[in-house]
Amino acid sequence: MNRLSTSKGRFAEFVDKFRKGEFKQKSKYDEENDSNKDETESLDPDQKKEKKQKRRGYLKQYIRQLWPHWKMVAFLIGLAVTVAVLEIASPLFGRYIIDQILLTDKSNAEKIWSLNIVGGLFLVIVIATRACGMTRAWFQRLLNVRVILTLRRALFERLLKLPLDQLSDMKVGGIISRLTDDINKTTGLLQMAVVSPGVAILRLLLAMGILLFINWKLAIAALGIIPPIMALSMIAIRRIRPVYRAIRKDVSFVDGRVGEAFQGIRDVRAFGGEHREETEYTLGHHTITRMRMFAASREILLWSCWGLLMGLIGVVITWLGGYWFVRGEATIGDITAFQFYVFMLLNPVWQIVESLTELQRSLASMERVFEVLESPIDKPDRPDAIEAAPPIESIELKDVWFAYNEGTDVIKNFNLKVAGGSVTALVGRSGAGKTTVTDLVARFYDPTQGSILLNGRDLRDYQLKSYRELLGVVQQEVFLFDGTVSENIAYGNKRATHEQIVAAAKQANAHEFIAELEEGYDSLIGERGVKLSGGQRQRLSIARALLADPKILILDEATSNLDTESEQLIQAAMEELLKDRTTFVIAHRLSTITHADLIVVVDDGELIESGTHDELVAANGHYAEMIRRQTDAVTV
Repeated sequence: MNRLSTSKGRFAEFVDKFRKGEFKQKSKYDEENDSNKDETESLDPDQKKEKKQKRRGYLKQYIRQLWPHWKMVAFLIGLAVTVAVLEIASPLFGRYIIDQILLTDKSNAEKIWSLNIVGGLFLVIVIATRACGMTRAWFQRLLNVRVILTLRRALFERLLKLPLDQLSDMKVGGIISRLTDDINKTTGLLQMAVVSPGVAILRLLLAMGILLFINWKLAIAALGIIPPIMALSMIAIRRIRPVYRAIRKDVSFVDGRVGEAFQGIRDVRAFGGEHREETEYTLGHHTITRMRMFAASREILLWSCWGLLMGLIGVVITWLGGYWFVRGEATIGDITAFQFYVFMLLNPVWQIVESLTELQRSLASMERVFEVLESPIDKPDRPDAIEAAPPIESIELKDVWFAYNEGTDVIKNFNLKVAGGSVTALVGRSGAGKTTVTDLVARFYDPTQGSILLNGRDLRDYQLKSYRELLGVVQQEVFLFDGTVSENIAYGNKRATHEQIVAAAKQANAHEFIAELEEGYDSLIGERGVKLSGGQRQRLSIARALLADPKILILDEATSNLDTESEQLIQAAMEELLKDRTTFVIAHRLSTITHADLIVVVDDGELIESGTHDELVAANGHYAEMIRRQTDAVTV
């Protein structure tokens, strides 16, 4: 749906697509994977073979997930077969009662006695069928929950360890869909691939066998229902269901616009956009309502045809049965049983068609899940990796080159050595590579060439987890969780006491504004800290880093979002904050880093100048020019 498309135009487009048969059997993720579709269709035989091998590998992985529950799986299959057999046998009781009890010359007393015996047995069968069905439903749900929990935990753990660039390519929506819908569909693979079609085929064969046993002439007439019923089932699945998926996509778009409107409510009100948003929301749902009614009318027509077909078959069976009854070739019990069995042929046919369709979606979801589970994790530890531990004596970037994409170097032959406990400031124009340098130091990425040394040893020789425990990062764009002030400050140190949390907040000059909040440290700050100002969010982020007590601290323009008063509060405490920590500071305002032990000027991914503030000003180079430009700007 286009942002400004009219209700009438969108509905007309929807109807036109339906009439042309352009709604195909797609999952809601196909849009994301459309680019992959063309690639798959153009695969050469070797690539197709490789794809099939991957799918077989994923199936083996899925079976391994089910293997610990094999007893439950066998039990479920046994229950499903038992229920199918008992349900198929039920109409035979009616046939026996009519032909062997009611329409006989037995006395009324004998008939009642026989009815009690057969009726009691029938009641036992009914109760057993329901009991088996309920037991199967319970254990099926239990199995699904266990497999979902196992897969979801494994997938979430793997997602957290994937490379940052891979996570960026997947997008938030793709990650969430794998954790929710894809895993749910994957757990249904056993049901769709084995249980449902297997039981449906068993029901179909048993029903057909009984029909042929009772009266082969009526059976031939009854079996004639299968082709048209299967055709209607295919139409329902291939034409009607995709239409509802298209509608859900439009619903998601409209609802997404609602989320955007409330996230940007300040801008909506500032530009007087309330009426426009209300109008578009109303038009969007008006279009969706018309689309739903159009789809419902086609669905009703389809099911009416289904019902009419079943009615006609019932009439034919009754007429033919009556005809053969008059001729002595069928009994009333045969005709009655046939009516039941004809209707019992419906469900298996539908299940087989639906299972084949759902199976494809389950396989696609399985591939999306296990594709992630088999992805290599980000920077796995070497077998001989050692634990990183303080003190920090030095950090050195030695002949470092780095490229996000092959062939495009963003860091070039970078050489820098800083002493432990020192403050190093990185300055330069936007896009010069300052953040990339600190990302390499944080080991969010590894150099393409060269190495980064901690205490003279390559970072890759250390266990990544132990190294990250030495690290604290305060980003320019602060991310706070939807929780309390205390929870956000203690994110890097879950064992911190309230006193330690308060101490960190005081160091970051955040305690005063926290104390003024209604619930103090227990105040909820909203999603991304929306209830706080930019300066308050930044100070909480700094407090969080301090509470983790990092030995290596990275401040990525940490004061850029602070107002003058907040910045002064941070700068006043900076000496204490940076004490005994090896610190990298990225700063735009050069007045904030004049105290740094080393100032490094970065341009186009290269180190072009370094020294103290006084040394660089005296050298009258790039740094001095940057100082003059900022001074002139302030003067103007």
